[in-house]
Amino acid sequence: VQTDEILENMQAIVGAPGTPMTDAPTDPVKIAVIYPSQDVSDFWLRSYLAMEARLNEIGLPFEAVQYASNMNDFLLQSTYAEQVAREDFDYVVFGPSELEAQQDDIKHLKDAGKQVIVLNFDTPLQIWGDDQPLMYTTFSHLFGALNICNWVVENLGTEGTYALIRGAPGGVDDQRSGGFKTCLEEKSDWTMAYEHYGDFQRELGFNGAQLIMQGYPEVTLLHNVNTAMAMGAVSAVQAAGAGDKIDVTAWGGTGDELEALRLGELTATPMRMSDDVGVAMAEAIRADVEGRADEIPLVFLGRIDILSSESGPELVDQFEAEAFRYTGIGTLER
Repeated sequence: VQTDEILENMQAIVGAPGTPMTDAPTDPVKIAVIYPSQDVSDFWLRSYLAMEARLNEIGLPFEAVQYASNMNDFLLQSTYAEQVAREDFDYVVFGPSELEAQQDDIKHLKDAGKQVIVLNFDTPLQIWGDDQPLMYTTFSHLFGALNICNWVVENLGTEGTYALIRGAPGGVDDQRSGGFKTCLEEKSDWTMAYEHYGDFQRELGFNGAQLIMQGYPEVTLLHNVNTAMAMGAVSAVQAAGAGDKIDVTAWGGTGDELEALRLGELTATPMRMSDDVGVAMAEAIRADVEGRADEIPLVFLGRIDILSSESGPELVDQFEAEAFRYTGIGTLER
């Protein structure tokens, strides 16, 4: 869907400090942000804050309005999309809970003349053909899944019994959960005892972990595919006094996950260089404003690496400083 050169050029721009615009517009660009920022994960808010900080750094005047929701609150997000389509916005950052389920909202925004950036999805919908959004920007869900799978095989062994706490049916879960499951099947003799759908919610991650510990005492690894469910599972494992028996892995490397790594409650996670995504959104808007839309990759992917409770505080601190270079280290206050 794009050339490597365009993606690599944008990644280089994102990884470097911002350069001030030489001919910034007088009137601010107007940006609407529709996303589930009320989720336990601080990924969503950090994406916005990093975009805001980079726009200020490069001197592009803007006005932004956030439309917050919980994960999987499709109806509220659809209501927001309808409202934004009628209003005077130039750009819309849309972070759908599930892209295919909400594709009509995005098409409606595009038909209303908005430039849309799709947040947290990396697979363009084929049904739109060449009429795609301005950019999809995220971290590769599949790449993260393969990374944590390889880490498990290399560090926890090639056999054992695990359970999978999945999100909600859809593209993100297919890649994060399905990719992890398929990779373990191909590369090891790990046996999956149970799959539990936690709907990306902390409470359901907690409940799922409790059910798994009660029904499948042979499980020694609980893999969760987002922060919220992982934090619920960590709470359940700690409450049961099973932290020395069950490894808990997560997905994302958010502030809550890093703190759990430092405490030894979380075993490992694929950590995103979180602010990359927000910086990429700002640079895409800049390129479009400057008439350089052909330099915007259709799909921008931020960097991912693995951190574990064995990495040590120095490496965790180093990764944290790079990942949150615009938004600040530690868990965000919301």
